[in-house]
Amino acid sequence: MSTPSKSERALIEGRPALIVIDIQAGAFIEQKNRAIQHMPGYEYRLGQSRIAIEKAREAGVPVIFIQEVHRPNHVDFGRELDGSEGVHCIEGNPNTEIAAEITGFRPSDYLIKKRRYSAFFGTDFEILLRGLKVDTLLLCGGLTDVCVHYTFVDGHQSDYFCRVIEDCVAGSTIDAHESALNAMEYLQTGARRSLDDVIDALETYATLPCSAA
Repeated sequence: MSTPSKSERALIEGRPALIVIDIQAGAFIEQKNRAIQHMPGYEYRLGQSRIAIEKAREAGVPVIFIQEVHRPNHVDFGRELDGSEGVHCIEGNPNTEIAAEITGFRPSDYLIKKRRYSAFFGTDFEILLRGLKVDTLLLCGGLTDVCVHYTFVDGHQSDYFCRVIEDCVAGSTIDAHESALNAMEYLQTGARRSLDDVIDALETYATLPCSAA
């Protein structure tokens, strides 16, 4: 039996952080045979994240970059290669680096390296979030149906307010992208948010006394 429809929470509850998931150089390099399938418009959607990144910086909101990396001997892939994905994100490969020109990444930015899909799994991501006193995670990047979705789920299970900027994420296929967005909305009403809505919320947040604390 379904529960009655709930009213949406505020887009930003408490202190936010912008989480930029796996926007890495290889996504913007033309390749004949990709190790991971990309939906049409993938590069454009991830490029739109730059708008959210710059707005977050203006609002004094922490920007945390997530980077998937694997050792060259593949020892930390685990079961990841049992599915549709091929070898990818090898440490030391230029394609694995954060797409700095696209995202505006700075050496001083927070950077979390991960060996699995979720930014929470086997990393110090949550320690950083606690140190920053973050309540709301604003998610962008890729893949919507894999790393974004799994990070969202772990954030949800850790009681963070989670919002996915649907203009700034892209999946392996259009169907998988939409299904993942719907699955995230199922977990938290109002999880799917447009880039325009996020920009408005960040502008409002910047005017609050707590944003400077």
